Amino acid sequence: MTTATKNVPSDLDIAQAAVMKPITEIAAELGLKEDELELYGKYKAKINLDVLKRLQDRPNGKYIDVTAITPTPLGEGKTTTTVGLAQGLARLGKKSIAAIRQPSLGPVFGIKGGAAGGGYSQVVPMEDFNLHFTGDNHAVTMAHNLCAAFIDNSIMHGNKLNIDPNSVLWPRVVDVSDRALRQITIGLGGRANGYPRENGFDITVASEVMAILALATSLHDMRERLGRVVVAFSYDGEPVTAEDLKVAGAMTVLLKDAINPNLIQTLENSAVLVHAGPFANIAHGNSSVVADQVGLKLGDYVVTESGFGADMGFEKFANIKCRYSGQYPDAVVIVATVRALKSHSGKYTIIAGKPLDPGLLAEDLDGLAAGMVNLEKHIENVNKFGIPTVVCVNAFATDTPAEIDMIRERAISAGASDAVVSTHWADGGEGAEDLAKAVITAAELPSEFKLLYPDSASIKEKIETIVTEIYGGDGVDYSPLAEKKIKQYTDLGMSDLAICMAKTHLSLSHDPTLKGRPTGFRVPIRDVKAAVGAGFLYPLCGDMRTMPGLPSVPGGTRIDIDEDGKTVGLF
Repeated sequence: MTTATKNVPSDLDIAQAAVMKPITEIAAELGLKEDELELYGKYKAKINLDVLKRLQDRPNGKYIDVTAITPTPLGEGKTTTTVGLAQGLARLGKKSIAAIRQPSLGPVFGIKGGAAGGGYSQVVPMEDFNLHFTGDNHAVTMAHNLCAAFIDNSIMHGNKLNIDPNSVLWPRVVDVSDRALRQITIGLGGRANGYPRENGFDITVASEVMAILALATSLHDMRERLGRVVVAFSYDGEPVTAEDLKVAGAMTVLLKDAINPNLIQTLENSAVLVHAGPFANIAHGNSSVVADQVGLKLGDYVVTESGFGADMGFEKFANIKCRYSGQYPDAVVIVATVRALKSHSGKYTIIAGKPLDPGLLAEDLDGLAAGMVNLEKHIENVNKFGIPTVVCVNAFATDTPAEIDMIRERAISAGASDAVVSTHWADGGEGAEDLAKAVITAAELPSEFKLLYPDSASIKEKIETIVTEIYGGDGVDYSPLAEKKIKQYTDLGMSDLAICMAKTHLSLSHDPTLKGRPTGFRVPIRDVKAAVGAGFLYPLCGDMRTMPGLPSVPGGTRIDIDEDGKTVGLF
């Protein structure tokens, strides 16, 4: 049965009808011991990192990363594919574990909705997952804002660290999309209320604390990284850190439970690890290192997901996450849809909330051929890292055999080891079995993972390598501010840090209007910021927002409870 012949209920209806196993049973099937779990009700638990010591001599399972073509408003179903693939592997007798990020409440109540997957390839309990879950995001918010309070408190009480208030780098954060908080003034109302200065809010997932949670390899590594966070500069131009403020220890205590990954399940009762939630356009966009470490010791296959396209989340997965974890993927899956590839031809305009152009729903081989260049570039990008690639065509009822054949032929010609149609949204794990078989085969192929740039390269060399090799640009133009920051970071000995590009996810370039595979462009860098604790510098390509705004009709307007107290409108 395929998407063309099966009537699929809403995601929320499917999730609420799920028959879940107690999480203790899921844990036991993985080989976890009772004292390695901290239960959060019947269907959620945290895993104590002591399990890594117990299993340190056990060989790792296979490591699979799921990425995608450049996103479109249509959605490519990357999380759905991650979950569906894990379900498909389980149906083939493999002990599979999906590893995904925790959603931010900003998109949940904004325009994107939740991130539990969709159709019959979801994680459950879906409502808990998309809302407060086990409180990790709240812990990140609290730790970040505690540090912010310590900065202003230090300035107010004699400023012993000689902090230049105009140099403070650390905003406040909140896990809500609220554009009115982007630029604010704090400390008004007289001496008792602090030192007046400009400040602002980022969304919690953009916090460096979130990035540290995702990249730390242990509780003590997280403590050291938090201490290295640069929050401001002194009047003498010296960096002021969270360690200088004597707040890093308290921040660690607030995150002591959050460092442990969360365990839930798919609709088909296979294991899911959920941990951390950095965005991939303004941060590194991957779930945590420790969740993957735990999964690789417990499972035969860990299927993890990188945010947005292979130029964004996957590039950062490889150059940042793998650089610091020392764990390298055995295969990569690139998710594409026929209609999204057609949209990359530039022939169609897609407006959220408006009916689709009929051309996207009819066979259009010319449009598909024109848009295929986007998929081909993403295949090339993954291949630059020396990893076998499988293309997953996430199926829709309007796809035609000729369109599928074109994708398969051109994907393999571009260097993919295979290209497979998957119907996991409609059919769950059964619909992903062919994809799972292709991934098993690809993960056994010879591979030699390699980073795109060495630590020793200069800051500009790293930025320009990403722009020319991954985006396909002709070069980089730096603003005077960016030039100043690059010199400052180089003089401070920070040039060995990785690069986390902050750019639009809607194009391979910095310009969201450039679809397909743009050429002949140069990427402007208006600023470069430092996340020293996380271990990267992040250049800002154009006007990147670290605090989203709500749309004219927020998704939260549809969310409510019914007469029986059940959630409605969540998606």
